[in-house]
Amino acid sequence: MDAETRDERAGGGVLVLGGGVIGLTTAVILAERGMDVRVWSPEPPGGTTSAVAGGLIWPYRIEPEKQALDWAVRSFRHFSWLAEQPPTTGVRLVRGRMPGSTPPPEWSALTGTPPRAPLVDMPSYLRYLVGRFEAAGGRWEQRAARSLTEAAAAAPTVVNCAGLGARELVPDPAVRAVRGQLLVVENPGIDEWCVAANDSAEETTYILPQPYGLVLGGTAEDGAEQREPDMATAAAILRRCAAVHPELAGATVLEHRVGLRPFRPSVRLEAERVPDGRGGTSLCVHNYGHGGAGVTVSWGCAVDAARLVGPPGPAAG
Repeated sequence: MDAETRDERAGGGVLVLGGGVIGLTTAVILAERGMDVRVWSPEPPGGTTSAVAGGLIWPYRIEPEKQALDWAVRSFRHFSWLAEQPPTTGVRLVRGRMPGSTPPPEWSALTGTPPRAPLVDMPSYLRYLVGRFEAAGGRWEQRAARSLTEAAAAAPTVVNCAGLGARELVPDPAVRAVRGQLLVVENPGIDEWCVAANDSAEETTYILPQPYGLVLGGTAEDGAEQREPDMATAAAILRRCAAVHPELAGATVLEHRVGLRPFRPSVRLEAERVPDGRGGTSLCVHNYGHGGAGVTVSWGCAVDAARLVGPPGPAAG
């Protein structure tokens, strides 16, 4: 172990791997509980899959369904609080509809009729999370962990929020990509969201009014990992959305986006001991595999991950 790593380890604290919404939310919870927290992320928050997300809070393409709904309900309450300060947080409560879908009663009780759900401007929201994390004393570093052992050598407690990266980091072959493509167009005046999707369809239709434009989607291509947008797919998305709002047929396209959702047959949220490369072990809390609902379940999962980390230890003397 080199001198820099020895110094990091001596400082104790918690090392969170991953700078997307799951990692940042977990880091915020831990830092605001008084822990010494660092985040390692191979890319800045704006370069993560989270930044590409449409931002509607609803439990989509995540297992196990019952547990995910509990995380989503708990997160919904926090997002509703954040929606009281939209300019600061990027979160708003927006009315919408879900044609052809029957949400679980627990969800309907929160959203009401017609539904009113949090809609998150993800680039703004990720900046908010970073600011909140740093205000609590947290430190963010653009750095990739090559293994859990490397991370364990740097801190007595590691929280693995690596998303799709957990496939190689753990390694965990159960993690796979579900490709999502969307586009952003100029908004002709649509102020309500619309979602028509189910967990098994590769093609979905959603229309989400964001401050920077109207987000149109989408796809859910299981196992696909192409990161470049496909123009034929984009045209098909636009046609589906124009069938809902005909004025979108000639909308000006502002941006194409592609994100790879980190799906796992079951979210992994559990603790284990991992070797630190020098004969000892560190606590490792796994929090990854949230599929298409990472934003939606982020606060509920973060609180549960923090419980596994435990209370802050005594300050280093």
